[in-house]
Amino acid sequence: MGTKADTPYDAGPFLPGRGGIPAHRRAAAGCRGCPLYEGTTGTVFGAGDPHARLVLVGEQPGDQEDRQGKPFVGPAGQLLHRALADAGLDDEAAYVTNAVKHFKYVPAPGGGKRRIHKAPSLRELSACRPWLEAELRLVDPDLVVALGATAGRALWGPGFRVGERRGLLVPLPEFDGVPPHGRGLATVHPSAVLRAADRDAVYGGLVADLRTAAEALADAPGPAGVRT
Repeated sequence: MGTKADTPYDAGPFLPGRGGIPAHRRAAAGCRGCPLYEGTTGTVFGAGDPHARLVLVGEQPGDQEDRQGKPFVGPAGQLLHRALADAGLDDEAAYVTNAVKHFKYVPAPGGGKRRIHKAPSLRELSACRPWLEAELRLVDPDLVVALGATAGRALWGPGFRVGERRGLLVPLPEFDGVPPHGRGLATVHPSAVLRAADRDAVYGGLVADLRTAAEALADAPGPAGVRT
């Protein structure tokens, strides 16, 4: 008899054969592509403008995101919205999602209801990649901003390092052999600002990277996604 360790990690079989973002969001609610769905409130799929020119990709939902079923509604999300505004980007015109759609956590020491974030493994990241690929294919943005190392690895592979690529406009990888027309840019995850000893400096770096994103969108043809 097989064990959980023998079970393939793959969200691919749970994707719908057709349909847009709403159809994929409904299908993702029943995803059992890896064990992370166990013990969570549910899938946290992407949200925002399904035709956005800007897509922001984070790591995974946090405690508040899991409880509310929406991405970037916790402390890191609130900081991200402020940083977008400071960079001149309209967050209401963006689409936000995560590389992994379920909250991975460990119980706090000593018991209680508090849940402590735990980074997803490469296996879990790979299992969830079909959802991210589908979102990017359907939204078809001009620019994808990877927030942190996990999001970067989901897009560019396990060798990705934020420090080597942050703030640079680079090509996106192919999806199912089809090269996307948009570009990518990596920066730190907003939670890194919250953990930093010098929050002002790290926040300033995040805003500077997002300003590069705003400039790239302003230079590209398309509907407004940049505040003027």
